[in-house]
Amino acid sequence: MSKSLVLAEKPSVAREIARVLGCRNANRSFIEGDRYVVTWALGHLIELKMPEEYDNKYKTWRLEDLPIIPDQMEIKPIKQTRGQFQAIQKLAKRQDLSELIIATDAGREGELVARWIIEKINWHKPIKRLWISSQTDKAIRTGFNQLKPAKDYDKLYHSAVCRSEADWLIGLNISRALTTKYNDSLSAGRVQTPTLSMILNREQAIQAFRPEPYWTLHIDLGDSLATWQRGDQSRITSLKEAEAIKTKIIGQDAIVQTLSVKTKHEKQPLPYDLTELQRDANRKFGFSAKKTLNVLQNLYEHYKIVTYPRTDSRYLTHDIASTMPERLKAISSAYGDVTRPILHRQNGKVLAAYVYNDAKVSDHHALIPTEEPVFMSDLSEDERQLYDMIVRRFLALFYPEYSFQSLRAELNVNGETFILKKSTQIEAGFKQLTASASEKGVANRTHLEKGQKLPIKNVRLDEKMTEPPARYSEADLLTKMEKYGLGTPATRADIIEKLLQAESIDRVSGHLRPTGKGKQLIDLVNQDLKSPELTAQWERQLEEIAKGHGNPKQFMENIRKQTIQLVREVKESEQSYKIQNLTGSKCPECGSPMKEVRDRDGGRVLVCINRECGFRKRKDPKLSNKRCPHCHKKMEMHHGKAGIYFQCRTCGIIEKADQTKKKADKRETRRLLNKLNSSSEPIGNSLADALKSAMDKNKD
Repeated sequence: MSKSLVLAEKPSVAREIARVLGCRNANRSFIEGDRYVVTWALGHLIELKMPEEYDNKYKTWRLEDLPIIPDQMEIKPIKQTRGQFQAIQKLAKRQDLSELIIATDAGREGELVARWIIEKINWHKPIKRLWISSQTDKAIRTGFNQLKPAKDYDKLYHSAVCRSEADWLIGLNISRALTTKYNDSLSAGRVQTPTLSMILNREQAIQAFRPEPYWTLHIDLGDSLATWQRGDQSRITSLKEAEAIKTKIIGQDAIVQTLSVKTKHEKQPLPYDLTELQRDANRKFGFSAKKTLNVLQNLYEHYKIVTYPRTDSRYLTHDIASTMPERLKAISSAYGDVTRPILHRQNGKVLAAYVYNDAKVSDHHALIPTEEPVFMSDLSEDERQLYDMIVRRFLALFYPEYSFQSLRAELNVNGETFILKKSTQIEAGFKQLTASASEKGVANRTHLEKGQKLPIKNVRLDEKMTEPPARYSEADLLTKMEKYGLGTPATRADIIEKLLQAESIDRVSGHLRPTGKGKQLIDLVNQDLKSPELTAQWERQLEEIAKGHGNPKQFMENIRKQTIQLVREVKESEQSYKIQNLTGSKCPECGSPMKEVRDRDGGRVLVCINRECGFRKRKDPKLSNKRCPHCHKKMEMHHGKAGIYFQCRTCGIIEKADQTKKKADKRETRRLLNKLNSSSEPIGNSLADALKSAMDKNKD
């Protein structure tokens, strides 16, 4: 009997698919059943070749060799994961496998992961595509009963290839050109450079700002304040004028000149897409965009309680309507007080019907809970907070609109105009889900009439100063990136992290600012490359290619021309550059100056500026995986006379390393790996899980 080869993106997802499909025979690199053989990538297994793999001369970085533009871009297995690729390659030669089912993430990058593997293993048999928006057992079974022809996603693959090759050509060539010309590690790219430029522009506006005083004038009417206004201005720029107006109105009554009372309605908010969730999580909890994505991925893959994370849509397709009662029941254990009335009163029918819009859903619908029951006690604090945001936004769809009375009155006080504005709640609607106890009461409505006299209880003159624009938070930056089409929901978090790691920007008190290195870098690159308009145009073209309306060949021809122009400008530039963070230390290997950089773990490292030398040493002690028993932060690893010891930088606690235990742990790790490789039972842990288990024993 012939079988199907199923290719998942990660071991954890592969194990779940294998379990649902009834595959029980576990191997080191695949799980087999009667009808399916499930294997996995480890993220990407294939990548574009590096320049030196086209020609050995590119091993040495020289400005005169740029730009590097291969006639045909080639791919290769990634060295670190070659073993898993070879295992898939071996499986592909089995005669009993009649088709391949792509089960990688249902998106542009997931398509690229699978297609490059398929290309390198020379698979020529039929290919089908699993396309699902959640990892629940029901979704997996339904998806396998509704497999699509892989050719339906060829355009998505072409778009992914264009994106990858464009980033290689522009990012690699410009970064090499800048690095070799200015003798410092300088990173530029198709998306990260315009993102950096926006942060720098905001910083320049802040630095150029000069505060100026102004005054505002208010009258106290007892239950409300009215604000002075002339035309569309509510600020008075002269103290003398402000005091003159105050003197003029003291002891006078306010007379209602015009009155407008309207009943307004606020629609229920749409469910989250990834970018909107990252924005709100940053504002509410201070989560970085990367942290939100990581936590969300765990809710999707491990707990299976939310739908596909990397979505760019906030709408749902009409076929989701029939699943609403089941989704409400799944969250009832934690939100029963809300879901039970909805199920009883309206049988799980949403009141915000406009959420169903098939035309506004491309690859994946909005982020909502799945039909998988949730157990809140299993979730970490971060996971609970993020899940609660998603659920409350979802539940809002089942509530009425928020309605309120909006009052605007224009008051005359001895010839001066004051504006009174008030909003009074009529129906709380969906805002019941987020309102505090003090907000849930219905306020008394204000009753005014035209011509009515209102006694003024007090006149208040306030002095204020104009304020500069604030530095971008990640929420602000995500909004700007979305507006200009920089990156995709799936890549924006990585772009911000890349800028931080390259030390082009800093994160200070939750806000982003350019470093000295970042400021200089922007001055070195072409105006078009730092302009969000050009990158937004490229992103639109990639989207058009994915939809089948764009020409991949034409897109790449333009990218190659652009690469040549950008490199030429770097070569011909007369701009100067000063290496940042130079120290007084000299390299012990070549005598060149050393600069200080931050390592991935946050520690400081001294690096030789001579790239051919490459010497580096840690300035701060290395952080270990051992946690402080008091504050639970990672402890520093030190080498003393008595051997290795750990010290908490925060608490000062010192613990000696147990050498005997360490050796035992190595044996335990090998034993676990051997058991993993030889086990005939379903795999419960991946390689990383096994190693983590051994490390956890060490902590105990």
